[in-house]
Amino acid sequence: MTSPIVLQCSQLAKQFSDGDLKTDVLSDINFSVHKGDRIAIVGSSGSGKSTLLHLLGGLDQPSRGTVEIHGKDINALSVNSLSKLRNQSLGFVYQFHHLLPEFSALENVAIPLIIGGESPKSAQQQAEELLIKVGLGHRLIHKPSELSGGERQRTALARALITKPDCLLADEPTGNLDNKTAQAIFDLILEMNESLGTALLIVTHDMGLASQMERTLSLIDGKLHKSS
Repeated sequence: MTSPIVLQCSQLAKQFSDGDLKTDVLSDINFSVHKGDRIAIVGSSGSGKSTLLHLLGGLDQPSRGTVEIHGKDINALSVNSLSKLRNQSLGFVYQFHHLLPEFSALENVAIPLIIGGESPKSAQQQAEELLIKVGLGHRLIHKPSELSGGERQRTALARALITKPDCLLADEPTGNLDNKTAQAIFDLILEMNESLGTALLIVTHDMGLASQMERTLSLIDGKLHKSS
């Protein structure tokens, strides 16, 4: 039995304009992400990998084509409806952690639940449980400036997974880390994929990480190709 489709894009394209100069970054991108999938998208620097991830997450709008989350065209939704759908269905991890500097690790991880309507007490309890699971039970009250690079990225991963999203979008999630820490972070992502059934869509230039996924797609000249 085929798993349900979480995320789907059809004939997705993105063009940037600078005066009369128009540059096609992406063209005719078509693929689906099913529940529990593990997909890597690889490509050279500047190939449009991050642009694609931003389109899929509703952080930018395509020039053409559609992106659907659970069958809903995200670019046809109101800002509030899109924010709610993203909060419930997607998790984001970036190369830079984007943690809020004035809040502790615990508060940073709890924020998505509070935005989603959970009480602060319940949100912080769940955040603590997840931070313990990612090995940061001893760093709950520390602010990002007091955490190492690996600890900040684990905090960002916990924040992305706290809502138990159907799909995790990760943009070079281990790009700023040493090899040992990078593999530890990646192992945590795979563990969450198995335990929660969260689909993984990871953009990376690291072929070692990509090889641990079930499917690898290459972004070349604005088009996606199946990797051999």
